[in-house]
Amino acid sequence: MVQAVPGANAATTALVLSGLPPQPYLFVGFAPPRQSARLASFAMIREAERAGLSATLVFYEAPHRLAETLLDMAEVFGARPAAVARELTKRFEEVRRDTLPELASHYAAHAARGEITVVVGPAPEEVAEDFEPLLVQALQTQSLSEAVAAVAAATKAPRKVVYKRALEISKKGVLF
Repeated sequence: MVQAVPGANAATTALVLSGLPPQPYLFVGFAPPRQSARLASFAMIREAERAGLSATLVFYEAPHRLAETLLDMAEVFGARPAAVARELTKRFEEVRRDTLPELASHYAAHAARGEITVVVGPAPEEVAEDFEPLLVQALQTQSLSEAVAAVAAATKAPRKVVYKRALEISKKGVLF
């Protein structure tokens, strides 16, 4: 017989305390310890975000790697809002909220101790700026859904971004 005992969970506790959007979230676990593997892992997540993943990211990290991991996160994810939560539900609990570069700078100067959870805000919506002329042209000869599909495939822009812009264009009557 298998039973579950409810209790504190650092990932969900840190997510709630971070102030970042709690839904949806992706629990990643520990980042790889070696920098090259860590950067590759972060790059894979970033590619998933470019393909449409929009979630708050939750990682565990060891105190002796925190500063370099935050620096690598800043390199791959940019200046996103993030939080470092440590020693949750314990006497020296701390939650520090800032951008990834600022957190990296802080923890490079102040070594962290204890159990650490890093929460990274979701990727901002990216807009491929060069797809609009192609979208206008496609909307003149195709249905909205066909035009959106064609432009998203041709430009690698997220379909939902192209669709939103197509709706704006068709409502404004921008078509020539």
